Amino acid sequence: MTLGTRFAASAAASLPSPVTAAGHDAAPTVLEGRGLHKRFGSTDALRGVDLGIRAGEVVAVMGPSGSGKSTLLHCLAGILVPDGGSVRYDGAPIESLGEDARSRLRRTAFGFVFQFGQLVPELTALENVALPLLLNGQKRADAEAAAAGWFPRLGLAGKERRRPGELSGGEGQRVAIARALVTRPGVVFADEPTGALDTLAGEHVMELLTTLAAEERVAVLLVTHEPRVAAYAHREVVVRDGRLSGVGTPDDDARSFQPGSPS
Repeated sequence: MTLGTRFAASAAASLPSPVTAAGHDAAPTVLEGRGLHKRFGSTDALRGVDLGIRAGEVVAVMGPSGSGKSTLLHCLAGILVPDGGSVRYDGAPIESLGEDARSRLRRTAFGFVFQFGQLVPELTALENVALPLLLNGQKRADAEAAAAGWFPRLGLAGKERRRPGELSGGEGQRVAIARALVTRPGVVFADEPTGALDTLAGEHVMELLTTLAAEERVAVLLVTHEPRVAAYAHREVVVRDGRLSGVGTPDDDARSFQPGSPS
């Protein structure tokens, strides 16, 4: 077992199980896709996929390139509309919403962390984190005050006025995590969040992402091809040829929610 694998296994073992505030019953399912189908031309990218995720849970979606895992993320996030099946957030269907309503949902209820961070290079780190709040109509002073509160939590105190080009890769990705969490979303979608980082920086990013998600009661849908990154999740599923294997919905396996026993 490599150092990175041991580190991930240790972090996963201490990852809190998604439970209610009372600490007894399993948390509610916050996002769920049922019978999802998506076709591009003659290619079936998704073939009847079921996947649900509970508040505070981290689910890793794995699979080879072209398997459909990114298409699944995009359908669950309301970026793509599935050709068949339904997606529900907090019990309400989102696939029937118009583009403006789905865009608003993504700004307010969802957070995103991408492989290369996708920070705005002209803005400071603080301005990048405040950006989602500004887009939602919050006053600049209030938005930047809320954004500033995330920097000490992510080990970035003193970096607020630096631009992305003045940050290391790991620091930039931590800024992206802060940006994803600043709106207090229900779900964070993390698409290969460590793919552009070295092993140690990637481990630090995953530790912070999973710890803060647990503290904030945020569900995390993590797309990755790296087993050491997936080891941070409570549960792992695999997409292959548009189909899902593993535990697709929380109720399928109560063991996923026993303290100290993530996948």
